[in-house]
Amino acid sequence: MSETYSDSHLREILTRTRRVAVVGVSMNPVRPSYYVARYLTLKKYQVVPVNPGHAGKVLFGQTVVARLSDIEGDVDMVDIFRRSEHVPPIVDEALVAFKGLKTIWMQIGVEHGEAAKVARARGVDVIMDRCPKIEYQRLFGELRMGGFNTGVISSKL
Repeated sequence: MSETYSDSHLREILTRTRRVAVVGVSMNPVRPSYYVARYLTLKKYQVVPVNPGHAGKVLFGQTVVARLSDIEGDVDMVDIFRRSEHVPPIVDEALVAFKGLKTIWMQIGVEHGEAAKVARARGVDVIMDRCPKIEYQRLFGELRMGGFNTGVISSKL
C-alpha cells in the first residue's frame, strides 16, 4: 500500500538534492531508469550511475560504479530501480557509505516498509512507489495536458 507525501515535502526533497546515486540504472535508452537518470542530469543534478553489470562504462559523463560503496564523496539521495526484495541491503549500504544522506527514494512499484523504518530511524527521508522525474515535472510545472513532457512524443506537426 502506497504512502502519501505532501507536495511541500516532495518539493523540499527535490530542491535540496544535488547529487543522486541511481541504483539499477540501465544503459538502454528505452528503460525508465535510463531516461529518469538522463532527465535528472538535464535538471542539473549530479547523477552517479550504479549497476555492477555496467561498471566502468560511462553514462551521462559519469563512470558507472558497481555499488554504492564505490562512490567517492557523499550523495544526497539514493534512487532505487531494483525490485522491492533487493531494497534492504541497498539501504543498509547507503546508510554506511554516506554520512550526508538525506533521502532514500524507491521508484514506482518499489516499496519496503522495514527498510524504510531503518532509514527513517537514522533521520533519512524515505519516498516509496514514486518517480522523482514525474514528481519534479508535476511540482515544478513541467507536466502538460497531453502527458509527460519527455520531448519524445508530440502532437505537433
